[in-house]
Amino acid sequence: MLHEIYPHRFDNQFLANRIMGENDFILHFLDHTVLLKTDGDDFVLPQKKDLPEITVSAKHTFLFTLDDVSCFLLWEDPKADASQFIYRDITFFRKTKRQEIAWAAVTGYHLMNWYTQNRFCGKCGAEMQHKPDERAMECPACRSVVFPRISPAIIVAVVSNNKVLLARGSNFPVGWYSLIAGYVDIGEPLEDTVIREVKEETGLDVRNIRYYKSQPWPLSGSIMIGFVAEADEDQPIIIDKKEIADAAWFTRGNLPDHSPLFGISGEMIEKFDKGEL
Repeated sequence: MLHEIYPHRFDNQFLANRIMGENDFILHFLDHTVLLKTDGDDFVLPQKKDLPEITVSAKHTFLFTLDDVSCFLLWEDPKADASQFIYRDITFFRKTKRQEIAWAAVTGYHLMNWYTQNRFCGKCGAEMQHKPDERAMECPACRSVVFPRISPAIIVAVVSNNKVLLARGSNFPVGWYSLIAGYVDIGEPLEDTVIREVKEETGLDVRNIRYYKSQPWPLSGSIMIGFVAEADEDQPIIIDKKEIADAAWFTRGNLPDHSPLFGISGEMIEKFDKGEL
């Protein structure tokens, strides 16, 4: 999956008062794009030494380390040479061979959005400040503290013998299917979310819910929590018609086009197809 970058090492520990060095990686975002340095047919993260226009006074924020190298979010225009650098849509991770670069970029994008959305205090409206000893924003007026937001969401492989339930979202291409997924509601246990989402989207009742694994999904600020559940395939499928365009049972060896392996949905579908789920 996208976050599984071994043998590369990602460490999200916040390092207070980290000073940006020449070899440190720079993440700069423009709308939904990220600045990358061309490297043959692929791309790498630029380093500070690659961008001579960055001054010591340039506004920047420490993010995390990749292979023990600090990664910084640069808020100002780095004035990158267009012959060596390019802004790529953040979804470039779907095609790059450098998964560690993709993971650093999308995680930095998550943090950039969070910082941007918390420039001002939600209680009193004062301008927020970076808390010096941890990754948080603090209001100097009312002392409210805000930590990075992570939204929990379930994703579930509903199975019945050698069949799996797959659905096509209303915004999916024709013929493209995935697993049932949805956000956890306030006060709702994860297992209840599984039951509710499957019922709302397909009309099916499920049982024997078991945990699979989880995956951070920075593009939506989510943590995807995977489950497997069982259902009686003789139940009528009744789609909600708002979020779901179609849902059906599919057998092993006869699956439609579906999510790729960099996501938890694709991994679970592939494991089902191999009889490993």
